Amino acid sequence: MTRTIGVVVFDGAEELDFVGPWEVFTASSFLRERAGGEPDRVLLLAQEVRTLRCAKGLQVVPDARFADHDALDVVVVPGGHGADREVDNPVLLSWLARVAETATWTTSVCTGAFLLLASGVARGRRMATHWLAEDALAERGVDVDREARWVADDRVVSSQGVSAGIDMALWVVGQLHGPDHAREVQRYIQYDPAPPYAQP
Repeated sequence: MTRTIGVVVFDGAEELDFVGPWEVFTASSFLRERAGGEPDRVLLLAQEVRTLRCAKGLQVVPDARFADHDALDVVVVPGGHGADREVDNPVLLSWLARVAETATWTTSVCTGAFLLLASGVARGRRMATHWLAEDALAERGVDVDREARWVADDRVVSSQGVSAGIDMALWVVGQLHGPDHAREVQRYIQYDPAPPYAQP
């Protein structure tokens, strides 16, 4: 069964917040197709189809507008300094609320958690976000898990900052296609973090 994954982008989105999950979901799709299965479809979605400049300067062009895409099984919402602006964007927030009603999983990375909260999707949910934003999220009444890299609460999955989105995406792949396939994806992308300057 083909799944459609919608990855949200906007000006000021943190690059790895969405590129990390993008790599996981597209690698999963590639491996499924190579094995003779049905590939999933992964789309970059934005309010407008135009060149967007992300938080660190990467420029991307979305595949489709919020108003023009297939039904989504998974939604990925990144953070970044652009999320501070988008939290007041009624077009994005109403779209999120609408697609989350039918998506199997609605997810966030980093401060994308604030967009899920502002849209109403994450109201009453336990969440994770970037460590610098945990207090601000808790001040909005959210039960913030400060230890977990990612948190699944019903159909809402949130993750801590930046690279934690890769962990979250691998877990979602395991939910969609099974843990064995997720482990194959993890091996394929050689995701085995061993930072050279890990904290003692």
